[in-house]
Amino acid sequence: MVDPPDVVSRALREAPPDQLAEAADRAIRSTLGALRTDVFVADYRISGLWPVLDPDLPAAGFLACHTVAQRCFSSQQPVRDSAGDGSCRLYLPLTVWGERLGVLMIELPAVPGPAVTGQAADIAGALAVAMRAADRETDRYRRARRRERLTMAAEMQWDLLPGRSVAHHAFHLAGQLEPAYTVGGDHFDWSLDGDRLTVTVLNGEGSGLAASMLTAVTVNAMRNARRSGGGLVEQAELASDTVFYQHRGHRYVATLLLEVDTRTGRVRAVDAGSPHLLRMRGAVVEPIKLDQQLPLGMFAETRYELQELQLTPGDRLFVVSDGVWAAEPPGQEPYGQRVMARSLRATRLQPAAEAVGTVMRELHAYHADSDLRDDAVVVCLDWHGPRERGSE
Repeated sequence: MVDPPDVVSRALREAPPDQLAEAADRAIRSTLGALRTDVFVADYRISGLWPVLDPDLPAAGFLACHTVAQRCFSSQQPVRDSAGDGSCRLYLPLTVWGERLGVLMIELPAVPGPAVTGQAADIAGALAVAMRAADRETDRYRRARRRERLTMAAEMQWDLLPGRSVAHHAFHLAGQLEPAYTVGGDHFDWSLDGDRLTVTVLNGEGSGLAASMLTAVTVNAMRNARRSGGGLVEQAELASDTVFYQHRGHRYVATLLLEVDTRTGRVRAVDAGSPHLLRMRGAVVEPIKLDQQLPLGMFAETRYELQELQLTPGDRLFVVSDGVWAAEPPGQEPYGQRVMARSLRATRLQPAAEAVGTVMRELHAYHADSDLRDDAVVVCLDWHGPRERGSE
């Protein structure tokens, strides 16, 4: 008996990178007897989901699909939408390693049972992996994601990101940049290597293309040290020297570097500037006070020192740039002074990938939904703790 997920996986491997949605559609129709399918991808602001196969879907049909697809995307669970003629639309999250790409819709002639739903979920997983791999080989899915043209600086920033979320048995991690289509210097990066999770958040100086180029040099210098086996101190010092010898102290990058031991929850940190670290434990939000050291690139051969803190299961860490913390619309206090703590507490029941969006929406609302005057980055780390022995 032919296994539908295997058939779809084979079709995806044989398809050109820009034709994955069509290849999946043909294979799903033939193996599951589907009436039609579509692929919805999340836009850069994660404010909507947009069709890939049928970009000219009529407004009424699109809104109906979008509402249910959004519910699937937010819950990360399959959602069924039955039609009056007995057919059923099944919506499945397109997610790989915790990265939320979008939603797969499969329209079936009847309500599916658990076996078919399970097969459809496996198909969605295979399609998500294929789309993630194809993203470097085609612009099709990126074009579907953007609702307006990106600036050159923003194009560079989004290309530089590791992703927007990642899942692990010990943690969940997510980040978001704003303004999504014009962001300049603020950035985040992460890497999971064995028992070491490295997270960096940069509060890029300046604006536009110059800020983006400065951030790109800094991120790649830290990656170079990290990929050569260097710890946080070596990463900070190589990046600092690289920036200094390019700009001789006239330009520098405020950066927070974190390294989490995924076996113990011990965090090592280098605070080289202004990104702010906050911990939410239960309903209590409090800043984590670290000794602030010089921003990267301010002086030649700057030396950095590690600091440590300990996470306990259930802790949530937020890292925010000055564009969030110090946001100050006319006539109002800085966002980080009191209002932001309320926004962070409002995310208590949300997963990390939803929480960063909530904080950004609250920041926009604080600005009365006008464009942000400064770049803003929010990173959220949920610490679950290591697996108990015998649970694997």
